[in-house]
Amino acid sequence: MHKKGKDYIITLTDYGFKVEAWDKYGKYISVSTKTRQEASDFIMSWWDKSEENKENDELHHKAMLNMIEIDKEYGICKGNRDGLD
Repeated sequence: MHKKGKDYIITLTDYGFKVEAWDKYGKYISVSTKTRQEASDFIMSWWDKSEENKENDELHHKAMLNMIEIDKEYGICKGNRDGLD
């Protein structure tokens, strides 16, 4: 696991550049770009969106927990380890 904090790795590949970036919350993304400038622009944009991404992740997490509770309430979940109730 990567430590929290902004970081990035740009790797030259046969098809352009592989961009790996982490925002200040440790959220990771990997994309491919054709030029180094596109890679740099992507990283800056990714970092600018870190607050929005965190809010979206939290909203998604809350929705998933809510769906699990609804499933339990209606007896849909039986607690099988594989989750294929």
